[in-house]
Amino acid sequence: QVQLVESGGGLVQPGGSLSVSCAASGSIYSFNTMGWYRQAPGKQREWVASITSAGSTNYADSVKGRFTISRDNAKNTVYLQMNSLKPEDTAVYYCNLLQFSGMSWGQGTQVTVSS
Repeated sequence: QVQLVESGGGLVQPGGSLSVSCAASGSIYSFNTMGWYRQAPGKQREWVASITSAGSTNYADSVKGRFTISRDNAKNTVYLQMNSLKPEDTAVYYCNLLQFSGMSWGQGTQVTVSS
């Protein structure tokens, strides 16, 4: 089994920056993809960004150029640096790990962008 624990959410003003992180533990294989999803109130969960164990990244169009995903394979940790935040970025952010044995989710961390 895999456990994912997110941290770093909070309240930030529009235009500000925030970083969230996710530490994975348990049965983690060398080849995997870690990612971030988010779910705003009343909306479906949507994919934000992902990064493979080789370092290849992809971003949703809505965050491209503003968010940066990175990872530390030695620590099994993935990060999401969020800049130029907008009110529409407000959501619960969930960490995700996908490997051949299946998909795992974190419990989520709240990010609120408001003045």
